[in-house]
Parts: sequence; structure tokens; C-alpha cells
Amino acid sequence: MSRIEVLKTYKIFIGGKFPRTESGRFYPLKNNNKIIANMCLSSVKDFRNAVVAARSAQGAWANKTAYNRSQILYRIAEVLEGRKAQFVSELELQGIAKNKAVQEVELSIDRLIYYAGWCDKYVQMHSSVNPVSGSYFNFSVPEPMGVVGVLLQRTAVCWDWLLKYAVLLLVEIPVLF
Repeated sequence: MSRIEVLKTYKIFIGGKFPRTESGRFYPLKNNNKIIANMCLSSVKDFRNAVVAARSAQGAWANKTAYNRSQILYRIAEVLEGRKAQFVSELELQGIAKNKAVQEVELSIDRLIYYAGWCDKYVQMHSSVNPVSGSYFNFSVPEPMGVVGVLLQRTAVCWDWLLKYAVLLLVEIPVLF
């Protein structure tokens, strides 16, 4: 009797937790007609829960100092560096060559460190003191506007996802993918 392989099921991430989907459905992720994992199939209710969680997190994230946001992005880069072999093997499972997978993970780490360095410089670069004819000051300062939803292609690479994600975290905006 042959053994049935237990495949990894990638769950959704909402509000710091990995809940099961409301529908309980999933679809198989295939590479060359071989099933390599199961992906949760989110419903409208799951999306609504993600929006509610992101909106509730926006205030806390926006109130963090630029230095603290920088530390968080840098810590994500450290964790990714520490688990580089795992991420490379996950990309290889999806059909990406080993040298390209290593390059992609390293580029992702470098990108996170780059944006971690920008957290405390963003406001200085994009805000200004506006000239006014009076005895007061007028400042323009960028502020977060709300929650952003980002759609990626199925063929999106790691660093492409991180580019969109890290930039939005840099400017204090919660993100839905």
C-alpha cells in the first residue's frame, strides 16, 4: 500500500492570525500537473474581515515612530535571511531554478533593508514648509489615507510582492493582498 503525501495548506492571514476560510474551500496549487500545495480559497466575508482588521490596525501602525517601523522592516529582513533556505526550496517547488530562486530571495532581503532605511527619511523628503504672508508657519506633511488593496499576478516574484508591500508600510498604510 502506498502512502498519501500530506501537502502543505497555505492559510489566509488576517489580523495577526491564520484563520480558516469562512467557506472552508481550497484549491490545489499545481506545477507541471503535479499538486505541490493547497491554497485557501477566500470568500467575500474573508475579504471583509481583512479590511476590518486592516482598518483597525491603521491607527496603531501610523502612530508608530519612523524608527520603530524601520526596526520592524529590518526584523522581517533578518527573519527572511535566517530562513533563506526554506524560501529558496519553496520557490524551487514552484518550478523556479535554484540560482534564480536564491537571487530572488537575496533581492527581497536587500529590498527590505533598503526600505527600512527609508522609514525615517520619507517625511523629510516629501514634506515642506510652505511660504505664507503672516506670522505663522504652514507645513505640508504626508499622512496615511486608509487601507490599500494590492492585486498581484499569479506569476509575481517575491521581490515584486515585497516592493509593493514594503513601500506601503514605509508610508504608514496597512495593506491587503
